[in-house]
Amino acid sequence: MIDSLIEEYASNHSTPESFLLNKLYRETNLKQMNPRMLSGHLQGKLLEMISYMICPKQILEIGTFTGYSAINLTKGLQKGGKLHTIDIDEELELMARSYFAEAGLTEKIIFYIGDALKIVPTINEVFDLVFIDADKEDYIAYFNICVEKVRQGGFIIADNVLWNGKVINQTNKNDKDTIAIKQFNEFVLNDARVENVLLPFRDGLMLMRKL
Repeated sequence: MIDSLIEEYASNHSTPESFLLNKLYRETNLKQMNPRMLSGHLQGKLLEMISYMICPKQILEIGTFTGYSAINLTKGLQKGGKLHTIDIDEELELMARSYFAEAGLTEKIIFYIGDALKIVPTINEVFDLVFIDADKEDYIAYFNICVEKVRQGGFIIADNVLWNGKVINQTNKNDKDTIAIKQFNEFVLNDARVENVLLPFRDGLMLMRKL
């Protein structure tokens, strides 16, 4: 979404990712069909900074993938805090768990495999921070089940809300993902439970604060 040279400059002038995260980035690109789903250096560092600023006790992540964003989000956890992360793809579990263990985060991360729409209601926690980065057609449903579990003043972040720039173009009726993202963006804008800002960062981040 931004000039590649500007993005490279930004990356070069940001604190480098750790050896572990770089290793995870490289393995994800080697082994996964859609490595672009991984947050990566700049977005990962932003999520880490947001976590440090909020100092959450409980974090919920919908869409673990290979675990890169989860590792970043744990950085700001309070002592005794937990990150609950959910992914529907059981084939990713072994890789993600191995990196959580290598990062020394096994005790801080609770990993669920299955449908987030069924799992989230069973988690008996109030969340300070939620990160949504999963199936785009269910974004509104994810938001609705999460917002009720977020404390007043807590935050929800949704990824890919610019969807490679497709949100500003005429949408083909068969392009269900783009339609869903556009509907989500309008839904959030008009939802009185939150205030929001859409950040034109990477593929778009929607940052929401529960009122």
